[in-house]
Amino acid sequence: MKFKITVDSDVGIFKSINQDSVLVKHASTDLGEVVMAIICDGMGGLQKGELASATVVRAFSKWFEEELPFELNHVDMNVIGGKWTFLLKDLNLKLLEYSSRQGESLGTTFSGILFIENQYVIVHVGDSRVYQIDSALNQLTTDQTFVAREVSKGNMTIEQAKVDKRRNLLLQCVGASKVVEPQVLLGTTKKGAYMLCSDGFRHEITEEEIYESFIPKKLSNKKMMHKQMQYLIQQVKKRQEKDNISVILIKAE
Repeated sequence: MKFKITVDSDVGIFKSINQDSVLVKHASTDLGEVVMAIICDGMGGLQKGELASATVVRAFSKWFEEELPFELNHVDMNVIGGKWTFLLKDLNLKLLEYSSRQGESLGTTFSGILFIENQYVIVHVGDSRVYQIDSALNQLTTDQTFVAREVSKGNMTIEQAKVDKRRNLLLQCVGASKVVEPQVLLGTTKKGAYMLCSDGFRHEITEEEIYESFIPKKLSNKKMMHKQMQYLIQQVKKRQEKDNISVILIKAE
């Protein structure tokens, strides 16, 4: 499997600081191309959200450089998912300790995907998302939010959830929960596209608009991929989204 990747992170129209952190690693190995993509949406006063998201991204960048080479000797995506989960639990405790010392709260979402050979593993905490795009737009991750839980219980409709004042209330996030239990997903990589985004990207545009821009046949090269991404980001800003906006788009072929 070969990959083309483009990424953008925009501070948006309202906030002075971009609290999102994004990470893309793309390496050639004896097993073929390996790609790791991560989006973390930080939250907290002043620059604390930025600190939380950047801390997590730095830890995973270090994992890719120092630990991944050993994993490639005998690839087991389930084992890697377990190690990512352990790393997030450890980071959660460290950020909690920092918050306690500083007397401030901070945290971050985490949505990450790793492609090796024809397999992927996704690890997820919070309400950033990972999508797979072929003949349709498929949300792979499950939002860990109050409204998503209420929708799943039948207590709220999807339409109600979109406008509910509690739509950004997270059930867990790294650095602000006593315990985090990441969602881990294993899958076979399909030709088409994969997209990671913070929630600021998706609130003001429809799934139909996302699909229309990111339909794989339109993503012929990195220049076109970035053009389509920029178009959607500008639409989000025109519609007065107040959050930071981050997107990673991956074409698998």
